[in-house]
Amino acid sequence: MSYVPVIRHLYLEGRELAILDQRALPSEERIMRLKNAEQVYGAIKSLAVRGAPAIGIAAAYGIYVHLANKDLFTIDEALEAVDLLKSARPTAYNLFYTLARQEKIIRSGKSPGLILDMLFTEAKRIHDEDLEQSARMAGFGAELIRDGDGIISHCNAGGLATGGNGTSVALIYEAHRAGKRIKVYVDETRPLLQGSRLTAWELEKAGVPYEIITDSMAGTVMQSGKANIVLVGADRIALNGDFANKIGTYSLAVLAKYHGIPFYTVAPVSTFDPDTPDGKSIPIEQRDPIEVLEFAGIRTAPGGAKAYNPAFDVTPSELVSGIVCDRGLISCPYDENIKIVVDREQK
Repeated sequence: MSYVPVIRHLYLEGRELAILDQRALPSEERIMRLKNAEQVYGAIKSLAVRGAPAIGIAAAYGIYVHLANKDLFTIDEALEAVDLLKSARPTAYNLFYTLARQEKIIRSGKSPGLILDMLFTEAKRIHDEDLEQSARMAGFGAELIRDGDGIISHCNAGGLATGGNGTSVALIYEAHRAGKRIKVYVDETRPLLQGSRLTAWELEKAGVPYEIITDSMAGTVMQSGKANIVLVGADRIALNGDFANKIGTYSLAVLAKYHGIPFYTVAPVSTFDPDTPDGKSIPIEQRDPIEVLEFAGIRTAPGGAKAYNPAFDVTPSELVSGIVCDRGLISCPYDENIKIVVDREQK
């Protein structure tokens, strides 16, 4: 299965990486044009581009544009750019997965001109792979959504987070395209509102029925029978099935378990980290407390207040009904079945 993305937000224009600045959405559709690793690092760090697969794609292109805009470059300079981009965000595994592919090319011993050509080709391949993975996940997972379902989503796992139509939101698009009568309950996703700003913006463009709810309303939506399934993305999946996703995901999983509602995470194989045995080993990004202490640039907490602001939490695999990836649906026992998928990918 293949289809054109609902939105185009990440692409090359000559020697520049063009991205749709997600910080400005939904009020403004502003394009940023990036020419070097420092600018790409800034865009990733500031969440102008976000979502694990999209971060990986941006970083792969970022290495290419950084070197393409130099008259000459050394291998050391290229590796410094790789290290810089690796440091942008610690949790999203796709960032490290795609940069490892570009680093292998840089270390290949080829001439600088050939390395540059290979970096371009590999970045384009990574982007195309993500589009195909999005389509395959939609095909594998859309059957989990029944006609008449209410779906809770969290954060943004749509096209803005990937190179295609998303991870978990791609399933929603496919179910809608198939004519299923569905409604999405979009968690606003505090503190930066990736749900109400970004997922709602995408669903509006796609014509998918939705309502925005505050994060704290999810339990009531489940209790009232409005929601029948929870679909979320992932930023890193450990070998035992534990996974990191936007803060608040763990709470949703606990609520879903209590109410007997299926809870699925959706992510490509590039999000599985073969070196992370379990969720305790996943690094969790700590972001600026000001994101919690302010709202839309206005201080909402007392002047002396402090805030705890982890960007992600870890959901234990025992709370997960299944993992949809581009290889199919993975179910228990996760440690055995994930190992099969990861081993196949590494061959």
